[in-house]
Amino acid sequence: MSLSTAPDLMARTAPLYDRVKSVILPSEWSTFAPDVEAILALKRERNAVILAHNYQTPEIFHGVADIVGDSLALAREAMKSDADVIVLAGVHFMAETAKLLNPSRTVLIPDLKAGCSLAESITAADVRLLRERWPGVPIVTYVNTSAAVKAESDICCTSGNARKIVESLGVPKVIMLPDEYLAQNIARETDVEVITWAGHCEVHERFSARDVQQLRAGNPGVVVLAHPECPPEVVAEADFAGSTAAMADYVARERPARVVLMTECSMSDNIAALNPDLEFVRPCNLCPHMKRITLPKIRRALETMQHEVTIDPAVAAGARRAVERMLAIS
Repeated sequence: MSLSTAPDLMARTAPLYDRVKSVILPSEWSTFAPDVEAILALKRERNAVILAHNYQTPEIFHGVADIVGDSLALAREAMKSDADVIVLAGVHFMAETAKLLNPSRTVLIPDLKAGCSLAESITAADVRLLRERWPGVPIVTYVNTSAAVKAESDICCTSGNARKIVESLGVPKVIMLPDEYLAQNIARETDVEVITWAGHCEVHERFSARDVQQLRAGNPGVVVLAHPECPPEVVAEADFAGSTAAMADYVARERPARVVLMTECSMSDNIAALNPDLEFVRPCNLCPHMKRITLPKIRRALETMQHEVTIDPAVAAGARRAVERMLAIS
């Protein structure tokens, strides 16, 4: 970028920078602005929308995204769009879910290596073995899984509707996959027996009850919000536990003067940008997979139309059925 064009570019992107100025320095924004402007032009050219998960960095979340939220909300909101192309700024299972609910659209993920430790903790073969071990027990699968795993399941759930889904089945026992801590946290809230799988999110499993205690000791009056993928002892220490969407809603509704979110740290940045008058204490655990998605990679995806996400039709049919059963209930 030449010196003569830099001021003009900064002026053109100033309205976008206003959204993130509390969390991004002007010098940082000057490096983001060329890609931001190029992406905005490419979206118009391709008739594309960008879906950004809550864990994306602020320059993506507030700078170029059209739809933001948790993984299921992204896919559902995309259904309301007339875009031909969906770019998923998130991880691979989210792109698959977007494709499941928008089968006629082209779905792109900017980095094929943007995976998920939780989704990778279980395979379709594992689910089939669980059915053999517990015949007749319904399998409730978290949306944070591959399409192949969803296809072997009876119904999906999110961290926000898991209890409702489990109890809606009207059975004494369910298998809940793959997040062990989410399943344990739901089991504490219901009389339904929950059989768990030893899958974990590498971000949330690192938090401990001692972390919460130390945060309270060092920050008197802090309100602690925890994601239910955290270990049960962390959830027990928190003031509120809920999905990323529920945490964002809590902050907007309750407006705690000082708050800490026990989740991926870009989530705090994104909510802080919307609430610059609140103090966010940040115990920062980064998701290395989410951070594979960058502005240059989003730009390249729109320029080259790579990498397209496809799902085997037979797998897609089963996975879509499990997701649609959840949507019908929730």
